[in-house]
Amino acid sequence: MPMPWFLLSLALGRSPVVLSLERLEGLQDAARCSPGLSCHLWDGDVVCLPGSIVSAPGPVLVPTSLQTELVRRCYQETDCDLCVRVAVHLAVHGHWEKPEDEEKLGRAADPEPEEPRNASLQAQVVLSFQAYPTARCVLLEVQVPAALVQPGQSVGSVVFDCFEAALGTEVQIWSYTQPRYQKELNLTRQLPALPWLSVTADGDNVHLVLDVSEEQSFGLSLYWNQTGPQTIPLNQTDIVPCLCVQVWPLEPDSVRTSICPFTEDPRAHRNLWRAARLQLLPPRGWRLDAPCSLHAQATLCWQAPGRGPCQPLVPPLPRENVTVNMALEFPLLKGHPNLCVQVSSWEKLQLQECLWADSLGPLKDDMLLVEARGPQDNRSFCALEPSGCTPLLSRASTRAARLGEQLLQDLHSGQCLQLWDDDLGALWACPMDKYIHQRWVLVWLACLLFAAALFLLFLLKKDHVKGWLRLLKEDIRAGAAARGRAALLLYSADDAGFERLVGALASALCQVPLRVAVDLWSRRELSAQGPLAWFHAQRRRTVQEGGLVVLIFSPGAVALCREWLQDAGPAPGAHGPHDAFAASLSCVLPDFLQGRAPGRYVGAYFDGLLHADAVPALFRAVPVFPLPSQLPAFLGSLQGPRGPRLGERAEQVARALQPALDSCLRPPGTAGMGRGMGPEAGDRT
Repeated sequence: MPMPWFLLSLALGRSPVVLSLERLEGLQDAARCSPGLSCHLWDGDVVCLPGSIVSAPGPVLVPTSLQTELVRRCYQETDCDLCVRVAVHLAVHGHWEKPEDEEKLGRAADPEPEEPRNASLQAQVVLSFQAYPTARCVLLEVQVPAALVQPGQSVGSVVFDCFEAALGTEVQIWSYTQPRYQKELNLTRQLPALPWLSVTADGDNVHLVLDVSEEQSFGLSLYWNQTGPQTIPLNQTDIVPCLCVQVWPLEPDSVRTSICPFTEDPRAHRNLWRAARLQLLPPRGWRLDAPCSLHAQATLCWQAPGRGPCQPLVPPLPRENVTVNMALEFPLLKGHPNLCVQVSSWEKLQLQECLWADSLGPLKDDMLLVEARGPQDNRSFCALEPSGCTPLLSRASTRAARLGEQLLQDLHSGQCLQLWDDDLGALWACPMDKYIHQRWVLVWLACLLFAAALFLLFLLKKDHVKGWLRLLKEDIRAGAAARGRAALLLYSADDAGFERLVGALASALCQVPLRVAVDLWSRRELSAQGPLAWFHAQRRRTVQEGGLVVLIFSPGAVALCREWLQDAGPAPGAHGPHDAFAASLSCVLPDFLQGRAPGRYVGAYFDGLLHADAVPALFRAVPVFPLPSQLPAFLGSLQGPRGPRLGERAEQVARALQPALDSCLRPPGTAGMGRGMGPEAGDRT
């Protein structure tokens, strides 16, 4: 099947540089000979019938060896097929026989040399070619002048162009003469294989799968088939150190230019580690998958549930150099959910995954005992804790020291799981569940006694208890209604007038009633915690309580959003230390990009200050309300489906907003200079 010549070059080359193959034009086969010989190719193919071997009547031409060469047969400028050129080397075989009468009578001595009896030698050479599913036979007529006829000497070669074949196929070639004077020559060749390519899609991810043998080197080019100058955009997340760029003109035998500009780029190395993944290969194997090779070391560590960082097991276990995309073995006897893998590069921790967590369940409250073995069968034990490895039977005030004797008894009675063992030591995982149960037995007993006392009191005072429960239920309902739903307001502090407008909105929403959180009322907490930590705490509390985060869009907020959406990020120091909106975008944008925003966020903007089309399209996945023109719908969204009717409240909020909104809409220089935030401007949260 015809294929583009550049794919052919990819198949035959062992590097991204093009391997130049001789180019043949047209569809006609051809033959040519060595100097001094004459040859002719019969038209069309012939039937392959080698026949039996016969005796040579005298000197004859026979094939002595076969050679092949790959060429390109091209039909159009860039549409070529792979073709096999065959060269047949010929030699003279046999001698002239003397006549019988000369043998009997002898010959008189003649000082003059005798001329050869033949004017020339002629032979019909057959080439048979087989490459599934193709089979061909061609006939070549070759004539050798008398001057070149020397028995046992090579006379030259004849070259045939050419037999077409597919990449990766095995070809077999035979050569013999008609009639056949010797056994036919046979040559078998394996043509180079084109790497197998396939494209698979997994959601938004597209994978290019290249199937080549482990010994085969290859070059891969993803190219744009364009003309004229081009600007090619690159996604920053796709840039890795081994990403190279190759460019070449779509012309025959062109030279490719290659550069690898991201080898030392810090962003590329960060993207490489973000793309790297650790994978567990049962039973005790693992692999680091990454798009590029990298310098890294791996070690096992022990992760206790809720007790700080993972503690490396070095020693006793050694560090291992990591080769990406290659299966490695853990030096373990058993797996455990608390065993994790740490991958470090240049002494910096890059990856940590507890590979057995999926198959063996969540982390266990087990104690890891480290056994050290010395000469004369001396053994010592210590327990791995956050403070270090605590020797058992010591006087330290740690859990392992207090339970040292019990842990040794568990070890000797076979209740601990051996994870690793060699001549120098061993690792044991001892369960701690029973000791935790003993600690809580008295607590559970006290709770049961208290519950029994309450039940007895309920039986004795049933009527009074029913009345008290009824009043308690009413108080809870009244309190919930009075508190209202939580709302977190996020805005960009464009100027003092806009801050007054947001403050008026927050104060009016408190009368709805809603529980409003806004950075205007939390300046002390912002200064103490920082904008990002304050936003995280407020967002988590709002979402957990079923509230909403309100994004108030303004020209400044829209500009910040565009900066983040273009991957530039806000310039350091470009916003005030209390600007929670700028700090929150790093967490708000992922919620919208991953489809988690509906039900958690709503948007709003003020009539006259911003047009509806200015709101970035990404944020229109949630309702965006203009204020005060759609105040009833906005308040209904904040209150939820079970909220009270808000017609009168909406009018009150609109009246409270209008003065501050009019102040923002007045030309510069006409608005008052005071902030007018009122008593609500202090810390309220």
